[in-house]
Amino acid sequence: MSTHVLLGRNGYIGREVTRQWLAADPQATFLVISSSGRNELTDPRVTTVVADATDYDSLAQALPAQIDTIVDFLGRPDSDPTALGRINLVPARLMERLALERGAKAMGMIGGTLGPMSFTQLKRQIIDELSKSSVPVAVVEPTLVYGAGRRDATSTLVPLLKLMGGLFPKVKPVRVEDVAAELVTKLRAVAG
Repeated sequence: MSTHVLLGRNGYIGREVTRQWLAADPQATFLVISSSGRNELTDPRVTTVVADATDYDSLAQALPAQIDTIVDFLGRPDSDPTALGRINLVPARLMERLALERGAKAMGMIGGTLGPMSFTQLKRQIIDELSKSSVPVAVVEPTLVYGAGRRDATSTLVPLLKLMGGLFPKVKPVRVEDVAAELVTKLRAVAG
């Protein structure tokens, strides 16, 4: 059995990554770290643990002594610079620290190419930092992610952005299934 840690409450992208990885690897088990304890996935190989992904002690107590991979699904834009760092930078740095301490073979990260400059620059900084780690990092940098039943204000823009994507590739929407497949493929290749 292999143990994969997912930081975040297994939201939109995390659920699809977990679903695809469960289908691809019958030996994979998942530990979902969630501040709320909510998880929409029900599978005997998925365990949800309540912990704070911005607090080292909380995370360290939640994790087993050995893990195979750890993936950071946390992050979003925020107008407050302190909150922006706490939501994006802190979990990524804790992920690396725990990956090193727990013998992880790989880390995973979702970058950000759309949004306020403060957000996209911070995501780039995080990816640059993680790429210098002795633990390999698999990175996926999607634009607007859609599909798998997503119904929100942003998803209504998908048809327009698909048209614009031909002219401006940075805004071309991508299906969540494709984002998840790319991340799972990269992580499985790196982790062996």
